[in-house]
Amino acid sequence: MNPSAANSSDSPRRTGAGLPRTSPSQKTAAHKPTRTPTARSARRQAQHAHAVPAKEPERRRLRRQAQAGRIIIPSSLTILAICAGLTAMRAATTGDIDAAMALLVAAALLDGIDGRVARLMGATSKIGAEIDSLADAINFGVVPAMIVYFHLLSGHNLGWALSLVYCCAIVLRLARFNTLLDDEEAPGYTRDFFVGVPAPAAAIAALLPIGLAQQFGDGWWTSMPAVGGWLVLVAFLAVSRIPTASLKTASIPPRAIAGLLILVAIGAALLLTYPYILMIIAILGYAAHIPFAWRSKRWVASRPEYWEDKPAERRAQRRAMARTTPGGRRRRPVLKSQRRLGLNRPTGNPAPAEGPDAGDRPTAPTAAAGDTAGDPTTESEAR
Repeated sequence: MNPSAANSSDSPRRTGAGLPRTSPSQKTAAHKPTRTPTARSARRQAQHAHAVPAKEPERRRLRRQAQAGRIIIPSSLTILAICAGLTAMRAATTGDIDAAMALLVAAALLDGIDGRVARLMGATSKIGAEIDSLADAINFGVVPAMIVYFHLLSGHNLGWALSLVYCCAIVLRLARFNTLLDDEEAPGYTRDFFVGVPAPAAAIAALLPIGLAQQFGDGWWTSMPAVGGWLVLVAFLAVSRIPTASLKTASIPPRAIAGLLILVAIGAALLLTYPYILMIIAILGYAAHIPFAWRSKRWVASRPEYWEDKPAERRAQRRAMARTTPGGRRRRPVLKSQRRLGLNRPTGNPAPAEGPDAGDRPTAPTAAAGDTAGDPTTESEAR
């Protein structure tokens, strides 16, 4: 045997003797070139390094509990409003009409603040909206009709039928209100008006015969035809499309704060001494504002350029137009006589005469002035 061949064959064994044996995968990893991490992979590795998987589910659980706690508060106010309304109906059956009216007012106040509390706390939810709608149907539909029936219409079958008409009208009004909330294509000015009389105002208005009876005693206003006709009228206003003002977007100017505080003081004094007088004044004042709301909505609906403006800006524009245009009405374009004849409006300076016989024929400004005097529309515009 060739000694050199033997040495060459034995050299690898002597070289690898005493070293740990490497697997094929380790050999591949050892020969694989090292990659430089990109910025994205470096951020991902940093996020994985700083993440604490054990605490993240705990944070989500606490967040869900806090959200549930916030939802409970406005929903509890709505449930209290329902309880107050039903208790008012029970007080009416026992003849304690003052307690029934006070509980109904408390239910209206609770119903008015639950939505605002939910928005302030960031706890608005679909179930809260559904509970609020059901509470409105009970407190402003069923309860006022039953109070009027038990106190003034008891024993009259027609009175019971008219009470049912009022209840159904309020339910239909609330259903229409909920559908209008989903209309995202409505112009901006529609937020400043209600379609028909809102349910809380309709409930207070339906109790007007009771307020008159408590303040002035029995009379024609407590008869079945008068009370039933009033219920039907209020039900019609609730389901009608007559616009009424919304206070959600109303703003109080700083100069009116002092007068408003005086009105609040007067209202508080009447509430403690003559509550039914305050109720009658409030109902009559609300009824008096309806023509103004209808006129305001009609004005803005005919002027698309003001649809997205704020109410204060629209009022300023309306006052400015009233000062410049009689009645504040939009004038239809009129074809001016001088435009039809191709003449220019007179400027006060006579046109220079041209040619030898220029003095024998009238100049253009003189003809335009005479034509303008014969056109009454142009006269008013010139003035």
